[in-house]
Amino acid sequence: MQNIHPTNIYLNRDDKEQYLKQKAKVIWITGLSGSGKSTLAHGLERRLAERGYLTQVLDGDNIRTGINNNLGFTEEDRTENIRRIAEINKLFLNCGIISINAFISPTNDIRQMAREIIGDVDFIEIFVDASFDTCAKRDPKGLYKKALAGQIKNFTGLDAPFDRPDNAEVTINTDELSIEEGIEKAYQFVKSEVRW
Repeated sequence: MQNIHPTNIYLNRDDKEQYLKQKAKVIWITGLSGSGKSTLAHGLERRLAERGYLTQVLDGDNIRTGINNNLGFTEEDRTENIRRIAEINKLFLNCGIISINAFISPTNDIRQMAREIIGDVDFIEIFVDASFDTCAKRDPKGLYKKALAGQIKNFTGLDAPFDRPDNAEVTINTDELSIEEGIEKAYQFVKSEVRW
């Protein structure tokens, strides 16, 4: 082991991207509950995987039940939730992995915080644009019904704010586009960003 300088034994992000033959990026999908974020995230993941890209989807199901299971839905906890998610994404970037995130992340300030932690050059924001009424009709988890009955407080889009994104690289209107069309639109933008 003599004469080996420590910098020669560490793999950096470039090394890992070269090995994986992809550019690591963070894809941040935002929108109201029920807008189609997770469906879009998993559909995009499948499209990328079919072309040989290594990805990881992060959403409420795998974050709120694990690393962030100690957080509630106060403004402070929501901010901390996104801060932790952004830091996890930085680790995936350093591994050369494309991470696809599906989180309401309701305000421009909170999304900007995530963008700053991750770095603007590595951050792709996709806004899944669906009206409150459309999402309430879909209501896949029954949350809108409870919120409209007053059983859930601080519900995004009802009695808690949702800011339409200022800086989204892609907007997908799921009031108008089918899920397949939305996935295709996202994929057409993302593929040039991750191609080695």
